[in-house]
Amino acid sequence: MKLTLKIFFGILMLLNTSLAYKPVVLVHGIMTGSGSMEIISRRIQEKHPGTKVYNVNRFESWSSLETMWHQVLEIGLDIANISSHYPEGINLIGYSQGGLVARGIVQTFPNVSVSTFISLSSPQGGQYGAGFLHVVFPGLVKESAYELFYSRVGQHTSVGNYWKDPYHQTLYEEYSVFLPYINNHIMSAKSDDFKSNLLRLKRFVLIGGPDDQVITPWQSSQFGYYNVNETVVELREQDIYMSDRIGLRALDESGRLHIVTVPGINHFNWHMNVSIVDDYLLPYLD
Repeated sequence: MKLTLKIFFGILMLLNTSLAYKPVVLVHGIMTGSGSMEIISRRIQEKHPGTKVYNVNRFESWSSLETMWHQVLEIGLDIANISSHYPEGINLIGYSQGGLVARGIVQTFPNVSVSTFISLSSPQGGQYGAGFLHVVFPGLVKESAYELFYSRVGQHTSVGNYWKDPYHQTLYEEYSVFLPYINNHIMSAKSDDFKSNLLRLKRFVLIGGPDDQVITPWQSSQFGYYNVNETVVELREQDIYMSDRIGLRALDESGRLHIVTVPGINHFNWHMNVSIVDDYLLPYLD
């Protein structure tokens, strides 16, 4: 009888483990902090009871302007520590700039085991728009912002690290120390790792929409971007996809890349909208 009970409770424990939701790590956007992600955190815990949610509180407010590599490495160490406790993997959600920081972590840290990575309205393909500039640099206009960002001083800001002026690509390649490398546009000693680490994902979810009004072009949230004539080229026609520089095509062809377009959502509402959590985040969280 005792042996039977032990077997029964052992089976129950295995079932509970298999049905448990993976922990979720949230990475906030620029000029905000962990508090801005609380709606997402609470809703996940409400709809997926028992989920452990870690809400990153580093680089809040003005410190979010520190360089992208600094944020990737510092937050990455924290997430690596979290991940070490969950060998079955964690889920990662990054909003706005936080989604680009999060991708940098996925590609840089082989010891961070991410099952699903959700990029929520993040400038994955770069940024070239006044709507975004006015959030942080109200005196700048996009046409001349390259004069600041494509300099040693400008590269000490997070925005400068992913500013991608379609009319000044030579300067972008010369000065930008983050985006062209993490996208394997410029090859480096880390290029193979950047690709192989991203390919470990079970799901890569890219969420954005045409009414964002901050991420410019909005298709950048799905790796689309301007060509030299400021005409948007969609993801699957971009070199980063066709040459499979970081594994996007391989993820797509294996059914692991999910491109989600949601109209009617302003940039500052993505992380504040319970319906977005219910309809577009929770379905991907296992």
